[in-house]
Amino acid sequence: MNEIQFRIAGSGETVEATLEDGEAARAFGALVWMTLKLTDYNATEKISDLPRKLPTAGAREGFTPVAGDIAYYAPWGNLAVFYKEFPYSKGLVRLGRLKQIPDAFRGSDPVAVTIEAIQARRRRDP
Repeated sequence: MNEIQFRIAGSGETVEATLEDGEAARAFGALVWMTLKLTDYNATEKISDLPRKLPTAGAREGFTPVAGDIAYYAPWGNLAVFYKEFPYSKGLVRLGRLKQIPDAFRGSDPVAVTIEAIQARRRRDP
């Protein structure tokens, strides 16, 4: 699994996330280092279009997201970051999970985020 960071512009928040080990998550991981404007959707999630569609072959038909889930909504081709739980949704592909919900996500205002890969930390042997 890969680790990424969401840096939230203007709020000084940085949140780490872990990506799943599926085809869509790997394709999303290859896109990291991008800046997106996340807008509020349904008082449940922040969404944004991605630069290109992600492959979904082999993914489940859908899932029931909970707060902290990062997903791809295949019918629209957009990123969805959930800050509240939501019922089962066909077409949602789980990409990963935030380690915590940023405070900036809790309001209805748009949020600018920069998503970047975290360099793997090497363990030091004594």
